Amino acid sequence: MPKPRGALSEWLVARLAAASPEASRGPAPAADSRDDEAIALWTLHELSYRGFEDASDRGEREPEVLVVRHLLEDALEDRLRSRWADEAGSADPAPAADDVPAALEALVAADDGPSLADHVRRHADVDQVLEMLRQRSVYQLKEADPTTWVVPRLPTRAKAALMELQFDEYGNGDPNRLHAHLFARGLESVGLRSEYGAYVDDALPETLELNNSLTMFGLHRRLRGAAMGHLAAFEMTSSIPARKIAQGLGRLGLDGAMVGYYDEHVEADAIHEQVAAHDICGTLAEDEPEQAAEILFGAFTCLDLESRVAGALFSAWGVDA
Repeated sequence: MPKPRGALSEWLVARLAAASPEASRGPAPAADSRDDEAIALWTLHELSYRGFEDASDRGEREPEVLVVRHLLEDALEDRLRSRWADEAGSADPAPAADDVPAALEALVAADDGPSLADHVRRHADVDQVLEMLRQRSVYQLKEADPTTWVVPRLPTRAKAALMELQFDEYGNGDPNRLHAHLFARGLESVGLRSEYGAYVDDALPETLELNNSLTMFGLHRRLRGAAMGHLAAFEMTSSIPARKIAQGLGRLGLDGAMVGYYDEHVEADAIHEQVAAHDICGTLAEDEPEQAAEILFGAFTCLDLESRVAGALFSAWGVDA
């Protein structure tokens, strides 16, 4: 399990690692900070992925632990929705179902957040690139997994389109082409660790919030529209940045498997963005019109959280965004 960052995560690690169900039975304390909240929720979510060597698998369903997870998720969702409300202002955030793909394109086009890809292509040094990769590894080593939770919750057309996209993410059946595996090989090629969760103790709170949001969207049926909107925004904003990052890696002499990973996404994501915006989000909104607003909320959240991660890294590096 990750290192605690405050009273809540310390309680949680002790609770999950307890050999006896009676150990660490006291009530959960309040979190000391947003950082403490973020690592606690990440830890709770990971129980539903691969778990931990030093935690019981039964922790995923223990009532005391679930209460903490629900409270942390409620706080996170409230925060995300507040940001979206501030962005949407007085405008109606719910387009007609037929207009959802166009609304997604407009939202993406209006995004003016800081660009890590531009910095990597032109200015970043090796240490900055390696730090970016360490932060990204928290998600990329389970790339596509949070979205897979949503498959059984979608209507027929959106489900089929999502499976088409996910099949590509999982290497079209070839384990050596699995995108998470390609990223792991890329980490090794630049001298970084490739074990799942290797750098979570280095993760910024913004990185954890991004990961927690994506997992939360995937785990809850009522958030299926937000999950698909997040997916669409991610795919619509990743092809060109992937090319820029590959160019930056080449500029720094970090050729090899990591460049190969980003090259793979230049072509794949150019196709995925159409599938995600039209075949997944478009048909989902047509079949379930009440999801239109949720799709845009999820798309905004993706753009906002990616911008916050970039801003946090730029701040740590002393770089003007």
